[in-house]
Amino acid sequence: MSKTVRIALAGPGAFGIKHLDGLKNIDGVEITSIIGRELPKAQEVAQKYGAKHVTNNLDEALARPDVDAVILCTPTQMHAQQSIAAMKAGKHVQVEIPLCDKLDEGRAVVEMQRKTGLLAMCGHTRRFNPSHQYVHRKIQAGEFKVLQMDVQTYFFRRTNMNALGQPRSWTDHLLWHHAAHTVDLFQYQTGSRVVKANAIQGPIHPDLGIAMDMSIQLKTESGAICTLSLSFNNEGPLGTFFRYIGDTATYIARYDDLFNGKEEKIDVAKVDVSMNGIELQDREFVAAIREGREPNSSVAQVLACYEVLDQLEQQLR
Repeated sequence: MSKTVRIALAGPGAFGIKHLDGLKNIDGVEITSIIGRELPKAQEVAQKYGAKHVTNNLDEALARPDVDAVILCTPTQMHAQQSIAAMKAGKHVQVEIPLCDKLDEGRAVVEMQRKTGLLAMCGHTRRFNPSHQYVHRKIQAGEFKVLQMDVQTYFFRRTNMNALGQPRSWTDHLLWHHAAHTVDLFQYQTGSRVVKANAIQGPIHPDLGIAMDMSIQLKTESGAICTLSLSFNNEGPLGTFFRYIGDTATYIARYDDLFNGKEEKIDVAKVDVSMNGIELQDREFVAAIREGREPNSSVAQVLACYEVLDQLEQQLR
């Protein structure tokens, strides 16, 4: 492969733009193709980020010789199928979270990665946020052990709109999308598999067909516990907020910012080369391609998260 990593991006919506903004800060990356459902919008994005090829057909982009890898920011239901298609076409793939909304499909992606030997990574951004990296390094150094995580994932989404206030072509999901961040991070930070999981949910929205409120409890083999509250009905501060309660300290992580238990801010500016978790995630993707190694947040690494989600879905049914 050439030293330049040539990337196609599918799904130039709110999150696709975040990836493009991150990729433009990485040396030796070229955006060669934009794949979007609405061609005029895709053309506008392509012009802004220097992509020469625009299409609404993913297979067309995957067939191009000037595409080494693809980043999928498409609707959840397409993630597994498109990831498999990318690897069948000989392309490395980074698929946005969630890897799947059916466990069998996630397992099929992992199997295809093993067959092809190509790089396949899932966008579990919390592994890359400087705030969570700081805590992870404390854990690895033996200076901190997670005893409990208390997490709140709150949005206000009573209509089917994306982060830019634009109508979505698909429906978001508290369990398979938003809970996936926390379930994966909890296992990653404790270094231990979840062995006990419980979930309850509120009423199903009459139009969206999803639960708007959910509560999840987890316990790992190591004995650590996690309580996760999720809502699409929250009108307060939006986002996900993590409280780590450990044997030596308490940390509160709000995206890329970190505080101690007394709400004193911890400087994480030097944890990595950027304060942007999405950019750091993309840097890992590009570096792993160049170095021919398994990336952090590979599909094989995160599959355990989706096994827990599948168990919780069966409970909720």
